Amino acid sequence: MNRTFHEGKWVAVKKRRTFPTFGKRSGGKLLLAVAFYLGLQAVMKSCGASLPDAAGKNTIGDAMRSSLAREAQGQLYMQFMPGLAFVSEGGGGRWFFWQEQITALFPFFGYGTGDTKESPEETTENLKTILLAEAEEGTWHMEEDLAEDSQGTLTENTQKPAAEEGGEEAQDVEQDMEALLREENEAALRLQEFQDFVPHGKMNQVDLEPLRNYETLIRQFYTIDANTTAGSDQLNVDKLLGEDMRISGDSEGPQILIYHTHSQEAFSDSIPGDASTSIMGVGEHLTQILRERYGYEVLHHMGQYDLESRDDSYSVALADIEQVLKEYPSIQVVIDLHRDEMPETTRLVMDLDGRPTARFMFFNGLSRTKKTGNIAYLYNENLDGNLAFSFQMQLKAVEYYPNLTRRIYLKGYRYNMHLRPKSLLIELGAQNNTLEEAMNACDPLAHILDLVLSGEE
Repeated sequence: MNRTFHEGKWVAVKKRRTFPTFGKRSGGKLLLAVAFYLGLQAVMKSCGASLPDAAGKNTIGDAMRSSLAREAQGQLYMQFMPGLAFVSEGGGGRWFFWQEQITALFPFFGYGTGDTKESPEETTENLKTILLAEAEEGTWHMEEDLAEDSQGTLTENTQKPAAEEGGEEAQDVEQDMEALLREENEAALRLQEFQDFVPHGKMNQVDLEPLRNYETLIRQFYTIDANTTAGSDQLNVDKLLGEDMRISGDSEGPQILIYHTHSQEAFSDSIPGDASTSIMGVGEHLTQILRERYGYEVLHHMGQYDLESRDDSYSVALADIEQVLKEYPSIQVVIDLHRDEMPETTRLVMDLDGRPTARFMFFNGLSRTKKTGNIAYLYNENLDGNLAFSFQMQLKAVEYYPNLTRRIYLKGYRYNMHLRPKSLLIELGAQNNTLEEAMNACDPLAHILDLVLSGEE
C-alpha cells in the first residue's frame, strides 16, 4: 500500500498491478498490424466475395485475397517470430501468451491461406516438444510399420562381441575390431566397383483404378503415424499423379541437392569418426551414381547439424539449406538422406540380383497433429508437391523393384520439406544394416529418381 499527499493530508493509495508488455515500440507495431488487418478486411468486403468460375476454380478475387493475406501474415511473422524461435528458459513461455492474442486478432495467423477444416483441440503446443518430436522422425516404435515390413526380408541381427572394459587387452581388441571393420568396408566398396548394377525393366503394372478408393490407397501405399491425420483431399491418386515431377536440364548449375539433417547416423559396421562409412558416405555414393550414370548435376552438402544434439537439428539446418538454395537457384530437387532406427532383432534387407540391399522408405511431414491441428509456424506451401513426389517415387519402386521400399510414412511435422515442391526425405536402411547393404541401395534409388525426374520409362 502506498501513500500520497493530497489536499493537505496523507492518503493511502492501493498499488496497481502491472503486467509484462512488449514495450511502447512493439505495442505500436501490434496496433499498426491490427489496423492493417482491419483495413484489409474492409478492402476485401468492398471488392465483394469472389465466386468460383464454371470449372470450380478460384477467380482472380480469391487470388488477390490470398496474396494480401499472405503478405499480412508475413509482416506479422517479421514482427513476432523472433520471439518464437528457441525461447530461452528465462523467457518462460511469454511468446505463447501473445501468440494466443495474435491468433484471436488475426484469423490468418494459422493456415489462413490453406486448409482450415480441422478445429484443433488446443491452440498452442510447447515449441520444445515439437522440436524434439520433429528431430525423432524414426519409425521403429510403430507396430504397424513392423508388420508391414514383413512383406520384405527381415533377418535377425548378428550381435558383435563387446570388449571387456579396462586394460591394454581391451584396447587392443577394440583396435583390432576397428581395423577389421575398415578392411571389410574397403573390400565391400572394391567389390561394388566390379559388380555392376543392371537397372530393372518394369516388372509390375500397377492398376490405378482400385487406388481411387481412399482406403485401398492408404492400405497399399501409406503408413500414417498416430499423431497426425490425412484425408482424401490430399491423398488422391489423380491429384498425386497430376503433378509434373520432371526437371529441366537447361539451367546452369546443380539440379539436385543432397544433404543430411542427421549426419551422425551410422550403420552396424561404420567406423567411428569416419564420415565415409556413415550416412554421409552413402550420400556421396548416391551423388556419384546420379552424376556418372544418369548425367545429373548434383551438389552434396556436407553440413553437420547434430554433433552435440539432434534435438533441434531441423531448425539449425534450415538457415544453411536456405542459403545453399539462394546461392544455387538452379536446384529443383532437395533430398534429405537419413537412415531409420529399428529394433535390434530387425534388419531391413533383401536380396536384389544377388546383392544384399537395404530397404528404404519415403517420408512426409503434414505440418498437422491431432492435438494442435495445423501448425501455423510449420506451414508448408509445397505440401502437395511433396506428397506427389513421394507417391510417384513409390509407384515406380513398386513397378520396377517390388518389396524394396516400405510404405510411405506420414508424420505430423514439417522436416524442412517446404523449401521445394520436389523435396524428399528418405530413410535408407537402419542402424543394424551394413554399409555394403546401404551402398547397394543407392543404385535402385538413383534409377527410381531418374524414372520420375526424366519422365521416361
